[in-house]
Amino acid sequence: MLERMYGVDDRYKFEIQLDQRNKEFSGVTYSYKTTVFYGKADCRGQVNAKENKVYLEELKIVEVRMSEGSDACIMTLFLNYSKNGDEEFMEGTYTSMNTRDSTNCGRGTVFLRRVTTSDFYKEPFLVKREQEALRKKTNPPIAKATPPKIAAPKTTPPVAKSQTPKKTTPPVAKTQTPNKTTTATTKQTKPSTTTEKDIAKANPSKAIIAPPRTDTVKQIERKLPGNIPTPRVLANRQNELIKTITVNSTDVYVDLYDNGTIDNDTVSVYLDKKLVISKQRLTDQPISVKLKLDENNDYHELVMVAENLGDIPPNTSLMVVKAGDQRFEVRITSTEQKNAVVIFKYEKPG
Repeated sequence: MLERMYGVDDRYKFEIQLDQRNKEFSGVTYSYKTTVFYGKADCRGQVNAKENKVYLEELKIVEVRMSEGSDACIMTLFLNYSKNGDEEFMEGTYTSMNTRDSTNCGRGTVFLRRVTTSDFYKEPFLVKREQEALRKKTNPPIAKATPPKIAAPKTTPPVAKSQTPKKTTPPVAKTQTPNKTTTATTKQTKPSTTTEKDIAKANPSKAIIAPPRTDTVKQIERKLPGNIPTPRVLANRQNELIKTITVNSTDVYVDLYDNGTIDNDTVSVYLDKKLVISKQRLTDQPISVKLKLDENNDYHELVMVAENLGDIPPNTSLMVVKAGDQRFEVRITSTEQKNAVVIFKYEKPG
């Protein structure tokens, strides 16, 4: 659970309960001043462990208690993770949208600190995880005992009993020669205890090397076409993730407008490093482009590049996305130092 404060004169508490799986997570959020009036929302997000960045978006309001005349808003957070001793923090900015009419609810700053208690109640996934951690602490797994090495049996051949000749019956009987037990025979009957570690120690060139893990942040980068060089404007500027959109159609239609006052903002757009819109001016009429997503690659990256800042900085735009029966709106801000990134993920319907 985490607590946040945003704004200077208008502070609210914000609690997040997360269920993280590798670089992605889901969970719930609470926005409130007191536990009497609050809003609870489902959320999801991604973690960029390499750059210590966290992206979180509230999906929908699942419970709300508010005074008359108030509106519920959902937020998108862009955070940086840090740690100081045993304390863990995330801080950054947020934007928000009214759930009633999709108007802008404003933006601000966020400060989160990891805590161990909740002002509400813990979600089942969080309780389960804490119980599992407690069981592991109180009942640590019993380490497997290494079986003692069994020494090879001594190979000294047993002395066969000599038949004592009867004194009254000459000649003396020949002593029977015992069968010799060889070391090779003993080794054949001994179960093999040679392990892969023994092989590696004896001959490093034959060591068995486990394949490297692929569930790193670079996995996303590898999904993009590997033979396409990164354009200079993408390599030299910071690329900030604004939103992740999951669509159920491979045909995606994107319309771009100037967001607010038409002030000569000019943009270029790249899809998976390929230029699809070049230096076009944003107006109240859409700049339209159709994206054909690949069914075999569920990750596509669209980057909005500001070619100028217009008459009123920064460069702002409204992106309207249509895919099948789905519709999304994304408000984008980009500068000459920072590009805006929107990720499209394709999931087959049903």
